[in-house]
Amino acid sequence: MDLGITGRTALVTGGDSGIGWHTARLLLAEGATVVVTDRDQAALDEAAARLDGADGRLHAFAADITDTAQLAALHDSVREAVGEIDILVQAAGVTGAQGLFHEIDDEGWVSTVETDLLGPVRVTREFLPDLRTGGWGRLVFLASEDAVQPYDDELPYCAAKAGVLALAKGLSRSYAAEGLLVNAVSPAFIHTPMTDAMMQKRSEQLGVPTEEAIASFLDEERPYMELKRRGEPEEVANVVVFLCSDAASFVNGSNYRVDSGSVATI
Repeated sequence: MDLGITGRTALVTGGDSGIGWHTARLLLAEGATVVVTDRDQAALDEAAARLDGADGRLHAFAADITDTAQLAALHDSVREAVGEIDILVQAAGVTGAQGLFHEIDDEGWVSTVETDLLGPVRVTREFLPDLRTGGWGRLVFLASEDAVQPYDDELPYCAAKAGVLALAKGLSRSYAAEGLLVNAVSPAFIHTPMTDAMMQKRSEQLGVPTEEAIASFLDEERPYMELKRRGEPEEVANVVVFLCSDAASFVNGSNYRVDSGSVATI
């Protein structure tokens, strides 16, 4: 299928690994020019080197999405390299503070919300003028199943991601008449460095191999994931790129779950 994004320009945050990296790969394959960003330039450069065949259409600039000055500098670099963007995919995020509510202090809440909610707010505010130019734009936020099905041992993350869904819905009402469509994608338990770290910790706590830790996590913590496996990041990226495309020209204000059925309600 021709997704109609050849010649478009995209910025992907969290683009050095996981869902962000695979989204960048698919956008490049569809003919877009792509800028990837994350905090570490060396990691970005290594990630960019694994994205072959971009023909000069790939750029990598480091920035911390919690830092407005760094985002302004990123915007300057993007303008100089590729001009204005048409597509923004906000994929950067962290697991954040974990534990039961009474175990998490203010710093745990603040640091999680800074990255997982205020980060997307700041990135969007910085690049919104680009997306409102030209009568065509796409903005996709990576949320989570946790936004609508919160878990008691990671409430800061759940609350931040619920905020992302509200942000996406609100923005979708503000700018659709200008041609900017805003949507969210909510994965569940995807095979990324974030869940690798979670499962390594679980493996050590239980004293079992990692694969056994994953299997027990699925049985005990995610019983409605009917495919009984972690999702692959490209399975999420496929949906993200669809929402970035002309094929999604009547999709606005939606939240697409890519979760193997993990969310138990309709």
